[in-house]
Amino acid sequence: MNIVWFSWKDRKHPLAGGAEVVSGEIMHRLVRDGHAVQLITARYPGSSGSDLLNGVRIIRTGNRYSVYSRARQTYLSHFAGWADVVIDEMNTIPFGSAYYSRTRRFLFVHQLARQIWFYQMGFPLSMIGYLLEPVYLRLIAKKYERVLTVSESTRNDLMRYGFPPARIHLIHEGIGLEPVAAVAGHKSLYLVLCLGAVRPMKRTLDAIRAFETARDLRPELSMVIAGDACSAYAEKVAEYVRRSRHRDGISMRGRVSGEERQRLLRQASVILVTSVKEGWGLVVTEANSQGTPAIVYDVDGLRDSVRNGKTGVVVANNDHRAMGRAIVELLKDNSRFAALQENAWQWSKVFTFEACYEDFVRLIR
Repeated sequence: MNIVWFSWKDRKHPLAGGAEVVSGEIMHRLVRDGHAVQLITARYPGSSGSDLLNGVRIIRTGNRYSVYSRARQTYLSHFAGWADVVIDEMNTIPFGSAYYSRTRRFLFVHQLARQIWFYQMGFPLSMIGYLLEPVYLRLIAKKYERVLTVSESTRNDLMRYGFPPARIHLIHEGIGLEPVAAVAGHKSLYLVLCLGAVRPMKRTLDAIRAFETARDLRPELSMVIAGDACSAYAEKVAEYVRRSRHRDGISMRGRVSGEERQRLLRQASVILVTSVKEGWGLVVTEANSQGTPAIVYDVDGLRDSVRNGKTGVVVANNDHRAMGRAIVELLKDNSRFAALQENAWQWSKVFTFEACYEDFVRLIR
């Protein structure tokens, strides 16, 4: 097959996250199996207009906002007669390829953005995005042959905006980490981990406040915050840490290497995830693969990646005090901790890139 893939970020983009890793792994395997893949995406400072990554030809055009119109022009000029399949990967805004492509078209959606607009964009753009999202979703709801997504939460979101249930199909998420050989109950370090970009929609401050609540009761606890911290919100978080009553127990590491990231996932007793919304919550499954259970907010994506009381703990959204108490309760109960750890580790073995790819190919054939 000749495949054109639209996404506003490729996996080299400074803002790339788990979604771009998953997409990149699928594209790499498509090339491995003899398919030709052209990725049309946005430019970023220091990027080249074209690139070759794992056999995938990358064409970068426009910026975060203009990439949608530029991608249309690029497709019509170079690929309209070449492509057998078009993948429209929607990360906040769809490319609308169904309106100008005449070949087989699939929409790939990790998550919808409704609540996120108010965390990531200032007024009035946040309000405009919030009001427009239901409009453009309804306009494209029946335009694609199939819609691929990664969680029941996103599936339910899509149905709410008019997508026919029969056209929505779930695929496995995939992780690149190899699960540890075995898990062995409590870890020697009482380390609480917060891993991922320090951005408003991740609500890192909530994770810190949860840690403070827990450390009031368990002073031996420590916390590591690791992830890109180049934003105004990250500066706000750093200032909060400097003034925290538990500042001696909190370390902000910034972006860390892959090796350091994996080491932290193995060392941590628990990982906290406080996002506004996720497609799945890949960091949860990654942590599980290294023997670390998660405590998360009850929001889309995270309620999918954590089976409450079986692989981790789900607490009420916005309740950082409940999250703090959950940390203490989990770490004082050795048998409960060991059960969650074992279940989470076993479940994580299902989420491989190869399984994700097999689901994807089966649905687009």
